[in-house]
Amino acid sequence: MPDDRSAETATTEETRPRSTTGDAGSSAVTTEQEQDSAMVATRAPAPGPQRTERMNAATRRVAVASAELILITLALIILGYVFGRLWVILLPVVLGLLFSTVMWPLTRFLRNHSWPPALAAVATVLLFLGAFGGIIAVIAPQVVSQTEDLANQFSGGLQQVQEWVAGPPFNLDDDQIGNAVDSVINSVQSNAQNIAGYAVTTATTIGNVLINLVLALVLSFFFLKDGPKWVPWLAAQTGPRAAPHVSALSLKTWSTLSEFIRQQALVGFVDAFFIGMGLLVLGVPLVLPLAVLTFFGAFIPIIGAFVAGAFAVLIALVSVGVTKALIVLLIVVLVQQLEGNVLQPIIQGRGLNLHAAVVILAVTAGSSLFGIIGAFLSVPVAALIAVAYRYSRDMLDGLTPEVAADGTTAQLTGDSSGSQLVRRPAEVEPSVNPDSEDAEPAGTVATGEGRVSRLGNVKSRFRLHR
Repeated sequence: MPDDRSAETATTEETRPRSTTGDAGSSAVTTEQEQDSAMVATRAPAPGPQRTERMNAATRRVAVASAELILITLALIILGYVFGRLWVILLPVVLGLLFSTVMWPLTRFLRNHSWPPALAAVATVLLFLGAFGGIIAVIAPQVVSQTEDLANQFSGGLQQVQEWVAGPPFNLDDDQIGNAVDSVINSVQSNAQNIAGYAVTTATTIGNVLINLVLALVLSFFFLKDGPKWVPWLAAQTGPRAAPHVSALSLKTWSTLSEFIRQQALVGFVDAFFIGMGLLVLGVPLVLPLAVLTFFGAFIPIIGAFVAGAFAVLIALVSVGVTKALIVLLIVVLVQQLEGNVLQPIIQGRGLNLHAAVVILAVTAGSSLFGIIGAFLSVPVAALIAVAYRYSRDMLDGLTPEVAADGTTAQLTGDSSGSQLVRRPAEVEPSVNPDSEDAEPAGTVATGEGRVSRLGNVKSRFRLHR
C-alpha cells in the first residue's frame, strides 16, 4: 500500500505542472480571440427589435408610391397621345374660345339690350371681321404706294452695304464680295430641291392655318350664340352635387382665358408703340404697317416678334441705310428683350397668378414640343392647370372654392323639361383659405346686402337652400 500511495503522489506531482502549462495555453488563446473581437468591433448600434418590420413597411410604401407614379405617368402618356391624335379637332376649338373671349363683351352688351342671341353673335363676328378688314384696308394703300419707292431704293441699299463691308473692319474687295455672292448662289442652287420641299411644307402649313382660322370663326359664332347654355348643360350631366363646382371652375377658366387675351394685347401694344416710335424718329417708311405687324406678332411668341423685327430691319436697310438699320435692329432687340424677359412675365404672372419663372418655362416647353402654336397656347394652358390645381387643393383642405365673393353659389334646378343654374346664398358662413389673396383677416365682418362675412377657415361645411 505504501508503494501504491507513493506512486499516486508521484503521478499527481508529475501531472500538475503539465496542467498548469495547458491552462496557460488556453488563457493565451482566449486573450487572442478577445483581441481579434476588439479589432473587428464597429460603432454602428445594434439593430432594434422592430427594424426589420419597419424596413418591410417602408419598402411596401415605396413600392406602392412607385406603382402609383408609374400609373400616373402612363395615364399622362396616354392622354398626350389622345390629344395629339385629336389636335386637328382641338385646335379650332381652342382658337374659337380665344376669339370668343375677345368678342363676348360686345355680344353680351347686345344681348342685354334685347338683341336675339343669334343676331348678336352674327353682328359681333361680322364687326370683328370688318375691323380686321379695315386694318388691312388702311395698311394696303400705304404698302402699295411706297413699294415702288422701296424697289428704287433697294439697289442703292445694296450699294451702301457693299461699300460698308468694303471698309473697316471687314476690308473686303470686290472679288471677295463677288465670290461670297457666288457661293451663296451655288449653295441655293445645290439645295433647290430641299428649298422647294420647305416651300411646299410652308404653303401647306399656311393652308392649314387658314382652314383652322375659318373653323375657329364658325365655332366662335356658336360659342357666342349658345355659350351661356354650356355650363348649365354640363352641370345637368354631372348632377346637383357637382353643379356648384362645375359652374365655379368654368367661370374661373373663362376669366383666365379672357385675362390672357387682354394681357397679350397690352404686350403687343407696348411692342408696337416703342418700335413704331423708333421707326418714325429714324424716318423709316411703312411705320403703321410695321407697327400693326408687330402688334399681331406679339400673339405668336418668339416667331412673331422675330419676323416683325426682321421686316423692320430689312425695310430700314433698303430705305435709310446701314447705320439706321443697325439702330433699328438695336431698338427691336431691346424692346423684345424688355417684353420677353420683364414685361410679359410680370404682367402675365400677376394677372394669371403665375410666377414669372413658370411663364418662361411654359413658353419654352410649349415651343419645344408643339412649335409656334405650343408657344402661343403654353401660357393659358399653364394658367388653366394652375386654376384646376388650386381648386382641387382647396377642396382637399375642406374649403369652399365654389362660393363666390358675394357669398352665393350656383345650384342646379329644373325638371324633365329642362334645367338651369341659379345663384343662392349660403346658410352658413363659407370657409375660405386664410392665405389666399381674397381672404379677409380673421375677425373682419364684411357688410353689404347678400354678402356673407369671411372669418377664416371654418371647419364645418355649410348647407345650401334647396
